[in-house]
Amino acid sequence: MTGIFWEISKRNIRIHMLRSSLAMLGIIIGVVAIASMGILGNTIVQEVSSSLSSVGDSVIVTPYAGGGGGFGGGGGSNNMYLTNQNFQQIKRSVAPNVAIPVMSTSAHMKVGVGSDDIVAAIYGLPPDDTKKLLPDLEAGDYSNGNSGCLVGTTFAKDHNIKVGSRISIGQNGEYGTLRVTGIIKERGMSFDISTDNALVVTKDWFENAFDRSNDELNEVVVKVTKGDTADIKTTIEKQLNRNTKDKTVSVIDSKATLASIFETFGMITTFVTAIGGISMIVAGVSIFNIMMMSVNERIKEIGIMRSIGTQKKEVMSMFIYEAAIIGVVGSVIGGLLSIVAGYAISSLMFRTTEYLFTVASMLSVAEGVGFGIVICILCGLYPAWQAANLNPIDALRHE
Repeated sequence: MTGIFWEISKRNIRIHMLRSSLAMLGIIIGVVAIASMGILGNTIVQEVSSSLSSVGDSVIVTPYAGGGGGFGGGGGSNNMYLTNQNFQQIKRSVAPNVAIPVMSTSAHMKVGVGSDDIVAAIYGLPPDDTKKLLPDLEAGDYSNGNSGCLVGTTFAKDHNIKVGSRISIGQNGEYGTLRVTGIIKERGMSFDISTDNALVVTKDWFENAFDRSNDELNEVVVKVTKGDTADIKTTIEKQLNRNTKDKTVSVIDSKATLASIFETFGMITTFVTAIGGISMIVAGVSIFNIMMMSVNERIKEIGIMRSIGTQKKEVMSMFIYEAAIIGVVGSVIGGLLSIVAGYAISSLMFRTTEYLFTVASMLSVAEGVGFGIVICILCGLYPAWQAANLNPIDALRHE
């Protein structure tokens, strides 16, 4: 008997194909909105996670820049640099983790004879620590002498630099010429040093070229291999910021910052997905109206079916099947279109589709499809219940 009512449901959809198609269109739009927003949010999180994964185990220490005392707040020092004494304190307090002193500036340079004068960031690192902070090279090798340097991937591509190229530092080359010994693998965004469009030189060369001393460090990067980054942050603050009214350093826990970023993206994704869910609810109302119309148009037919012995649950199942067909077909089409939309968004916004077919993205599609089907069935329950509970005699008299 179930097959008969299934066929009747399909027949009714075919008879009212335009009306059913419009109802499916609403479901399709709702599923696409929910699933594509989920894919977009997941792609953003994965992209940021991939870019920042290499710095998730770092604690970055910089000079304390003040606490807004000009507006009646707390006081604080306004140091430009960290001193060598600060570095030694940090180094002792975080042992056995590695503390790396970093100097940085920007300078004019030329990357070839007759080339345009450009400005780029330059970082000075101890040679022994460079490999610890920048463990991956795309080409070449690390520089052991003061005449060599490393360059970032973006810098190398933009200026056609290869291993062995020479870069003249300073507007007239007053800081000397460096030979590129290696190209740093792309790191993306980072909390410690941004090397993609920069040069990395030895700390000794940096001090000599820019007349800097050990007491003029821009930051200290702690690579945490033992312990928790939050504990390391607390230890450094207790050691160097003993006087709360006159702080020495600002400390950033990269892992905590990453967690905060991901939480924010998660909230944004939930919000935009909820907006997509509104369109699904509107589509559900449309399904409800269509099912009520279907019941009102078929009152006499229902009366005849009930008079020949059709049970209430069988009449009810007939209308639920109808809502389910609309929901399943519309949701599946919407799911497929959301993958196409996700592919287009990923290609245009992120220039990569590597995060499209991840578990999280496909889960977003499945959630959109499932939500569409559930909404359709729920919106068909009341009309189906009303049809099943019509008085057979009154239904037969209906004109």
